[in-house]
Amino acid sequence: MRFADLAGKRVAVWGYGREGRATLAALRRRLPGQRIALICSEAEAAQAQPFHQDALDYVTTEPYAGLLWSFDVVVKSPGISAYLPALVEARSAGVCITSSTALWFGENPLARVVGVTGTKGKSTTSALIAHLLRSRGQRVALAGNIGLPLLELLDTPESVDCWIVELSSFQTTEIERLDVGLVNNLYEEHLDWHGSRERYVADKLVLAERAATLVVNGLQHELVARTAAHPRRQVFGTVAGWHVAEGMIMRGYERLFDLRQLPLAGDHNGLNLCAALAVIDALGLDARAALPAARTFQPLPHRLQTLGEQGGLTWVNDSISTTPQATIEALRSLEGRAVSVLVGGFDRGLDWSEFQRHAQWRPPHAVICLGASGTRIAKLLGTSEPAYALGQCGGLAEAVALARQWTPAGGVVLLSPGAPSFDQFRDYADRGRAFTLLAGFDPQSIAAIEGLGIA
Repeated sequence: MRFADLAGKRVAVWGYGREGRATLAALRRRLPGQRIALICSEAEAAQAQPFHQDALDYVTTEPYAGLLWSFDVVVKSPGISAYLPALVEARSAGVCITSSTALWFGENPLARVVGVTGTKGKSTTSALIAHLLRSRGQRVALAGNIGLPLLELLDTPESVDCWIVELSSFQTTEIERLDVGLVNNLYEEHLDWHGSRERYVADKLVLAERAATLVVNGLQHELVARTAAHPRRQVFGTVAGWHVAEGMIMRGYERLFDLRQLPLAGDHNGLNLCAALAVIDALGLDARAALPAARTFQPLPHRLQTLGEQGGLTWVNDSISTTPQATIEALRSLEGRAVSVLVGGFDRGLDWSEFQRHAQWRPPHAVICLGASGTRIAKLLGTSEPAYALGQCGGLAEAVALARQWTPAGGVVLLSPGAPSFDQFRDYADRGRAFTLLAGFDPQSIAAIEGLGIA
């Protein structure tokens, strides 16, 4: 769908986060004078913007099917589940439900696009791809779920050699076509949005259907099996392609890059680099020539971000961690040190049994549970007579105070919640800034993501 298709129609934008604001701004530019409805609870904030006052009708009630039927098109924000009964009923009644992602793809049918998805690591991998391509003289756009809505770059005049677009599971069904699609991994997440693990996986793998060339993690057997029919599939993570072995990035049996030179901790980040290199190969470019530039990559904030030392302890902010598997990887990257890990947050009912097994096998110094899911996690961990200190707190401030008390000198306090932040914070970045302040550091020192936009 293109913006021209919306001319003269009754259009509503549902949501007033950054995606919603970008959508409204794009609609104002492309369809000047056309009235648009804004469905959101933040009407006062929207009305305060002078460029909205004469163009919007405000809907502040909870949307229901009958209300949505009054529109021809509803452009919803990614965080609003496509499976809400009101949306399902409206779609059945003939209302077109679309998104800012779909509108961008409709406006850019000839763009060379790499789409990146996965349960974890997709932001770091997207940024690595952009960084490596730029090192080879490519003009690259980095946008999408990583923190810059595509529509904010809709009318950018610069020519772009390649678009690197991070796509969440909320967005993969909205794309039309990709030159290269990457699925980094698949674990259980966002069950509240998708309704079931099977639908989560199916929605993620729409990306595979839309990609001319597909790159997948060869270490994930389910992912390999479910994409076996793709005519142009490449794998990473195994000896057949880019992979990690003995602390090295390898291509086949060639030892090409020492992971100690990568400014990212953990073998899982080595695997993210392998994914990026496989994408560059899939684009028909020289990944080997780009590899040395990995030494100058700037790590993304809130992703195993070492804040520094305070009070004889090292503080690590991994607030982006929203699955138990991500927390496991964070602990693996710090093996050999006395780590007190803070886990828990908004409860989506995820299974923590794998984390329980890992903590029994490789016990950290302490596990401190907090937030809405903290009670359930602590109860599960307590059934195994853990060989580590186990605590439970209500909020982050209390958890940080307990970690400071329990962690020995020279140890690490790690925030890697394995859960979203919505029970207590606006988002993971808000949670990370709060942790940074509680640890004794300046939240302003947490840098923004380097490389967003076109460069």
